[in-house]
Amino acid sequence: MKFLRFKNKTDSLNNDLSIKSGFLDEENKVIELKGDILDYHNKDIKTILDNAVQTHSLDDIEIQSPTAPSKIVCIGLNYKDHAKELNLELPESPVIFIKPSITVNRTDNIVVYPKISKQVDYEGELAVVIGNETKQVTREEVDEYIFGYTIINDVTARDFTLGDGQWTRGKSCDGFAPIGPFIETELDPLNQKIVTKVNGEIRQNSNTSQMIFSPQEIISYVSQTMTLNPGDIIATGTPPGVGGMKADSIVEVTIEDIGTLKNYLIQEK
Repeated sequence: MKFLRFKNKTDSLNNDLSIKSGFLDEENKVIELKGDILDYHNKDIKTILDNAVQTHSLDDIEIQSPTAPSKIVCIGLNYKDHAKELNLELPESPVIFIKPSITVNRTDNIVVYPKISKQVDYEGELAVVIGNETKQVTREEVDEYIFGYTIINDVTARDFTLGDGQWTRGKSCDGFAPIGPFIETELDPLNQKIVTKVNGEIRQNSNTSQMIFSPQEIISYVSQTMTLNPGDIIATGTPPGVGGMKADSIVEVTIEDIGTLKNYLIQEK
């Protein structure tokens, strides 16, 4: 099932900025649901349908980020083909860094190219949405804590990361984490084609089967030292082909069973 958060365009015109929850039905209609999207973690279809409010067309809504995470936990160098591309040894454990909540962005929105940066890169990734508070869980227990899967573009000011000798500043610019458009609850996370395009040109083309650490391994590992809150996002690493984007570019990250995350890069004035 594909869950989403959205605003109704008509409501926005009337200054109603409330974010609604819903799911996409088989006819690509949005079924609005009562309450918060995270209320439907591990709920059966009858419970979900009993909470249906009304139906919307995709043309009449503005899709928002799937959640409002307290943090985005990211994994560096988690694809075998990416390690091969860089001629690097495979890591023995996940390499972790954090993107703060101010980076959260949505599909079909702009990403601002900071005027003090000379190189902004795309990094298309499969992301995991946490459904329950997660602390010190085993790999075998993890699936009970996963709400579903979505897409993230881990936008990076590469000149910042290279110049600073660490990643925080280059990963943390406002809006540098577009997420969405949907949370898919039924997919095989280790068999998903992942493609990133810039202005229609394929830049990344791989499969999540190339992951070194599975989402379950990553979440268990992270949870040993850090509590993951409902709605938190785990970015599982990027495949080979990472590169720069120029201002005025359109970047699209597609994962076959989820959809396409699309954003527009504009220069900061």
